[in-house]
Amino acid sequence: MKITRILLFIGLIAVCSSFAGLDLFSDGYKVGDVATDFKLKNVDGSMVSLADYTDAKGFLVVFTCNTCPYAVAYEDRIIALHEKYKQKGVPVIAINPNNPKVQPMDSFEEMKKRAAEKGFSFPYLLDEGQQIFPQYGAKRTPHCFLLEKTDRGNVVRYIGAIDDNYQDASAVETTYVENAINAMLSGEEISVKNTKAIGCTIKV
Repeated sequence: MKITRILLFIGLIAVCSSFAGLDLFSDGYKVGDVATDFKLKNVDGSMVSLADYTDAKGFLVVFTCNTCPYAVAYEDRIIALHEKYKQKGVPVIAINPNNPKVQPMDSFEEMKKRAAEKGFSFPYLLDEGQQIFPQYGAKRTPHCFLLEKTDRGNVVRYIGAIDDNYQDASAVETTYVENAINAMLSGEEISVKNTKAIGCTIKV
């Protein structure tokens, strides 16, 4: 019995160590940190990194997915943000962080279908192996990270929600992401740098 308990204890340590190695629950970036670039597969089969956007002034990195009702509710607003700001140098880069083994409807094949259905004009990338979202500290879908391209690298300027009403776009009072992008492009201080992301937890 004692040997069995010891073996179980060793097994628990091994499991915990493996999760610690993955660092899935780290705090991630804070406003002011420099975000590491990535190279992830887009729904069109190409590999996309931030470095590809040589003329960009920044990026709106949005962790989102096919299946979360909150993410689905925000799809049209994410599309609108990309259309509004891509010409100003701040494109949307959407990343699906979910584990498709846990949520099969978030598989790469399903991502391709969803992107086609909605007419996504921005990259929709798969965080294969779930290596990127822990670095950013994304916790939910959708979860936004506004980056500004600087001489130091891609500096995080805003983290959180898109706006203050996921249920009804017409009832939004505060457009957190738009306000942050506008301030960043104008060289002004962003008044609200952090908000709570409202959405489904990322499936690991």
